[in-house]
Amino acid sequence: MLIQPTEAARKNGGVNIDSDILKAVVFERHHNTGHIGIGFIHGYGLKSGAIATSVAHDSHNLIVIGANDDDIVLAANTVRELNGGLVVADGGRVIESLPLPVAGLMSDLSIEETDKKLRSLKQAAGRLGVSQDIDAFMTLAFVSLPVIPTLRLNGKGLINVEKQEIVELTF
Repeated sequence: MLIQPTEAARKNGGVNIDSDILKAVVFERHHNTGHIGIGFIHGYGLKSGAIATSVAHDSHNLIVIGANDDDIVLAANTVRELNGGLVVADGGRVIESLPLPVAGLMSDLSIEETDKKLRSLKQAAGRLGVSQDIDAFMTLAFVSLPVIPTLRLNGKGLINVEKQEIVELTF
């Protein structure tokens, strides 16, 4: 669930692990606009590191959820270097990755290899605290889907879908 930051979260750049408030970032990746949307999410469960993907309905921008800026940047840059993909990073290193070189959406590996990598990515996300009740990567894909009410994140920021307005984040 996308939220606005609390006072406690503001003290750590928006992140409050104890309250399960994580930073969510969307990077526009198709038109070289440089647009970056930043918001916060609750209920994802991540305790450290960052999870990134270039599969994000409908726009398929690059989206990252993380517990700290360094791992968010590492995960995002790794997806960019892969020309699209899924990444789990923690402690300044990439733990698992799956390149998706076909438009940033599809693997060129066999079905079996892709499935094995995807399972490994989800297990790595689980080890970092992502709730076993959710799919770490599908959740990212839907966080930025701008047609589902109420709050969604895109390259322009946190959007109130019902009002079609950007919600200003203040610290």
